[in-house]
Amino acid sequence: MSNATVDSPIRQSAAAKAKPKPKQQPRYHVILHDDNDHTYDYVVEMLRRLFAHDLVRAYEMAREVDTTGRVIVDTTTLERAELKREQIHAYGADWRIERCKGSMTATIEPAE
Repeated sequence: MSNATVDSPIRQSAAAKAKPKPKQQPRYHVILHDDNDHTYDYVVEMLRRLFAHDLVRAYEMAREVDTTGRVIVDTTTLERAELKREQIHAYGADWRIERCKGSMTATIEPAE
C-alpha cells in the first residue's frame, strides 16, 4: 500500500489546524450619554425596544447612565453600531417631561 494515496488521520487534522481562522470585524461600543431631559421610564423603554434588553438589565443601564454619565448599551460591528446610534437619535422626545426637546445622545467608539 502506498502512502501517496492514503491520508492518515494525523495528516488530515494537521491540515485542518493549518487553515487560517477568518478575521472578525472590529467591535464597537454604542454609548448612551446622560442628560436631565429624560426619565428612567423613557430610557428603560428605549433600551427594551431598540436593544431587546430585559427589564432588569435596561433598568441597571438607566441607573448607570444616570450615576456615571454614560453606559455601554451594545457592543457590535461598526455598521450595526452606527444603525443603533441613529435609532437612539431618532427615538424622539420623552413625553413625560414637558421641556424635553428630543432624543438622548449616543456615540460609538472602538471596543478594546
